[in-house]
Amino acid sequence: MQRMTRRTVIKAGVAGVWVAAFPSIIPARVLGQEAPSKTIQVGQIGFGRIAKGMDVPGILTCRGVRIVALSDLDTKRMALGKAYLDQHYASKGTSVDVGLHRDYRELIARKDIDAVSISTPDHWHSQPAVEAAFAGKDVFMQKPASLTITEGRLFSDAIRLNRRVFLLGSQQRSSSQFHRACELVRNGRLGTIKTIEIGLPGDPGGGRTETMPVPKNLDYDMWLGSTPQVPYTEDRVHKQDDPKLTSRPGWLRCEQFGAGMITGWGSHHLDIAHWAMGWEATGPVAIEGKGVFHTGGLWDVHGDYDVTLTYADGTSMRVWDKFPNGIRFIGEKGWIFVSRGSQKVTASDPDSSGRTLKPLDASDPKLLEGEIGDNDVKLYRHRGQHHQNWIDCIRSRAESLVPAETAHRSCSACLLAHIGMKLGRKLTWDPKAERFVNDDAANAMLARAERAPYGTRRAYERLSRSGA
Repeated sequence: MQRMTRRTVIKAGVAGVWVAAFPSIIPARVLGQEAPSKTIQVGQIGFGRIAKGMDVPGILTCRGVRIVALSDLDTKRMALGKAYLDQHYASKGTSVDVGLHRDYRELIARKDIDAVSISTPDHWHSQPAVEAAFAGKDVFMQKPASLTITEGRLFSDAIRLNRRVFLLGSQQRSSSQFHRACELVRNGRLGTIKTIEIGLPGDPGGGRTETMPVPKNLDYDMWLGSTPQVPYTEDRVHKQDDPKLTSRPGWLRCEQFGAGMITGWGSHHLDIAHWAMGWEATGPVAIEGKGVFHTGGLWDVHGDYDVTLTYADGTSMRVWDKFPNGIRFIGEKGWIFVSRGSQKVTASDPDSSGRTLKPLDASDPKLLEGEIGDNDVKLYRHRGQHHQNWIDCIRSRAESLVPAETAHRSCSACLLAHIGMKLGRKLTWDPKAERFVNDDAANAMLARAERAPYGTRRAYERLSRSGA
C-alpha cells in the first residue's frame, strides 16, 4: 500500500479526489513508539488575554497533552507565558523545557510539535493557520476565523487539502444550553422559524492617537503583519503595563485589525444560529443594514448598528445592538432564547445592561421539555471542556465540533453584515460562488491589500505551489 504523504493529499485535493469527510493523517509521534505515553505536543502562538485566561489553561486540562513551545512578538508577554507554564508544570511535580520563539514560523517548523494553538489578534489568525496546515500540524484557533472572506476561504481550503484537525474557539457549542436550543429548533419544536434575533452591543469610540516610541520588547512591524504601516501608539496594540493580561486590547476597536463586535462576538452567536438552522455550509442570500462608525479618535469600529441577513429559505436574521445579548429563535409555535446568562469568559465581555438573562428561556416552558427521539436530528454533542474536543479529534481523526468550513461560514456571515453596514444598501450574495451579485463595489470589500512580506494569500500560494 502506498504511503500517504502530505504532498499526495494536496495533489488529491486539487484533483477533486476527497476520500474521507474527516482528517486521516495522524502525526507519527502520536502513534509511534517514540511518543512518550503518546503525548500530544502543542505549540502556543500568542500569549495575551485570551491565551492566558482561556486557551492555555484549557489545553493544559486535557489528558495526554503538554505545551512545549511558545511564541509571541512581545517578549514581555512571552516571558509571562513561560513563567505561567513553568509554574503549572512545577505544580504537577514535573518540568518541561518550553521553547521560546519570537517568530512563530520557527515554532511551526519544529518536528516535535504535533499541533498549534493560535490565540493572536484577529488579523493574525488565518496566515499561521494556513502555514501550520501545510506543515502538517493540527490547529486550534480563536475566533473570528479571518479578517476577510477571501482569507477565510484560503484558510478553510488549506485545512481541507492537508486533512488537518481544526477546532475554532466557538466554545458556546460545548455548553449544554446552546446544544439543547439548537436541537430543539432543528427538530421543529417551534415549527417553521420565521425570524432570528441576535443581540450584541457595539464598541465605544476614543483611543489616543499620538505617536509613541515602539517598545524594545515588541516586534511592531511583524505585529502589524499584512495590514498597513501606521505609527505605534499603545491604544492601537495592547497595554505594556498589564502583568495579569486582563485588559481589553485596543486593536479590538481598530478596523485595521478587525471588524469590531460584529465578528468579535458575532462569530459566537451567528455560529449558533447557523448550527440550529443547518446553515453551516452556506450563508445568507441578502444583506441590508446600517451602522455608526466612530470618527475623531483612534478607535473606528462600529458603534450602534442594525443588520438583517436573509437566507435562501426566507428566514431573516436581525442582528442589532438593542436586543439582549443572545439568540432568539421565533417560530410558528413561540420562541426560544439562549444566552450565556451571567457567565463571562473575561471581565470585559458584553453584558445586558443590567438585565438578568436566563441561559435558556422560552415563550412557553413546555417548549423546552421532552427528549430528542431516536429518529430526530441529533447534533454533535461534546460534554466538557471545549479544547478537549480538539485533542480527542487529533487522536481519532474525527471531525471536530467546529471544523474549518463551519468556522469560515459563520465568520463570513459576520463580515457580510459588516459590509452591509458600510454600504448601507441592500446587497445580494451568492453563497456558493462567495461573491456579491452584480456589485463590483461590494466585491472589492471581500479582500484587502496585503503588506509584503506578510499575508494569507502569499502564504497559501507559496505553500500550495511547493507542495510543502
